Amino acid sequence: MRRSSKNEREEEESDEQDFHLSSKMKKEEEVFLGKTVQQKSQSPRQPRLLSLPSLTAAKGQKFSLSAQKPLHLSSVEGFGSSEGLRTRPRKLNFECKAYEADRSEPINIQIPDEKARSVAAQKVKIGIYFATWWALNVVFNIYNKKVLNAFPYPWLTSTLSLAAGSLLMLISWATRIAEAPKTDLDFWKALAPVAVAHTIGHVAATVSMSKVAVSFTHIIKSGEPAFSVLVSRFLLGETFPPSVYLSLLPIIGGCALAAVTELNFNMTGFMGAMISNLAFVFRNIFSKRGMKGKAVGGMNYYACLSMLSLVILTPFAVAVEGPQVWAAGWQKAISQIGPNFIWWVAAQSVFYHLYNQVSYMSLNEISPLTFSIGNTMKRISVIVSSIIIFHTPVQPVNALGAAIAILGTFIYSQAKQ
Repeated sequence: MRRSSKNEREEEESDEQDFHLSSKMKKEEEVFLGKTVQQKSQSPRQPRLLSLPSLTAAKGQKFSLSAQKPLHLSSVEGFGSSEGLRTRPRKLNFECKAYEADRSEPINIQIPDEKARSVAAQKVKIGIYFATWWALNVVFNIYNKKVLNAFPYPWLTSTLSLAAGSLLMLISWATRIAEAPKTDLDFWKALAPVAVAHTIGHVAATVSMSKVAVSFTHIIKSGEPAFSVLVSRFLLGETFPPSVYLSLLPIIGGCALAAVTELNFNMTGFMGAMISNLAFVFRNIFSKRGMKGKAVGGMNYYACLSMLSLVILTPFAVAVEGPQVWAAGWQKAISQIGPNFIWWVAAQSVFYHLYNQVSYMSLNEISPLTFSIGNTMKRISVIVSSIIIFHTPVQPVNALGAAIAILGTFIYSQAKQ
C-alpha cells in the first residue's frame, strides 16, 4: 500500500511538472512568434539571417526540434536565455583565387596591355623597314657601280632605273597587287617641280658615281643638311637655332677634308654629288609645299614620281648620249663581262626602285628625325660595304674626314629636332 501510494504521488508530481513545462513552452513559443512577426513588420524589405541560441542540455535531458510549420518544441530544458531567438546581421566576404592543379599558391595572371603590344609591333615594323632599306641601297650601289665601270653612260643608266620602277608599279596596279592611286590634273601639276628636282638629283648622283668611288660620292652627299639649311635660310627666309648652324661646321669640314685627301679625286664626280645634294633639297621643299594635303602617299607617291621623272629624263638622255653611243657601249660591255652584264643592269634598275620605295614607305611610319638618322646610318653602311667590295684605297685622314662629316650629320638631325 505504501509503495502504491508513493508511486501515485510520484506520478502526480510528474504530471504537474509536465503541465508546468508545457505551459512554459507555450509562453515562450508565443513570445518567439510575436517577436518574429514584429520584426517582419518593421523591416519587410531587409531579410535578416536568424541564429539559434546555444542549446545546452543538462545531463539526462533530451530535446528534439521539429522542422514542420508551426515550430513545436517537445522539450525546452536547457534551451538557453529566455529572450528566445535573436536576430544578427551577417556579412559575407568572398575571396576568389586561381590555383594550379599541383600547387596551393595563387597564380598571378597578367594580361598584356593592348597598347604595349601595338607599340612593340610598330617598333618591329620600323626595324624591318630600316634593315630592308639599307640592304637594298647597298645592293643597288654595288651593282650600279659595276654597270658604270663597264658601261660609262650614266644618263641611260638613270633612265633604265626609272623605267624599271615604272614598269613594276604598272604591273602591280594592273594585277591589283597594289591599289592604283586616284589622281587628277592638279596632282600632276603639283608633282611636276618635284619630279624635275628628283630627275636632276638622280642623274647628278649617277654621273658622280661613274667618275669617282662610291664611298666618296656618299661622303659628299652626307653634306646635304648644309645645303638644306642654307637654301631655307637665304631663299625661304627660315631661321634656325644656333645649335643647327654649329652642327654644319663638322659636316662642311669633314666633307672638305675627305675631298682634299681623296686619292682618285675627280671634279666632275665631286660636282655631280654637290648638284645632287642641292637638287634633292629642292625636291623636299617642293614636295612639302606643293604636295601638302594630297591623298597619294608612300609607295604610290614614289611610283607617280618615277613615271613623271622618266618622261622628263628620256629626251635629255637621248640628246646627251644617244642610241648610237649606247649600242657601241653595250656591245663592248657584253664582250668584256658576258651575259652577267645584263643581270647587273636589271639588278641595279630594280633595286634602285625598291630601295626608294621602301624609304618612302618608312617615311609614312616614322618621324622626320628618325628618318634622318636612318639615312645617316644608311650612308655608313654603303661607304663601308663599297670600300670592302671594291677594295677602295682609303687614307687615314680621308677616313677621318668621312667620320667627321657623318657625325656632323647626326648632330644636325638632333639639333634640328
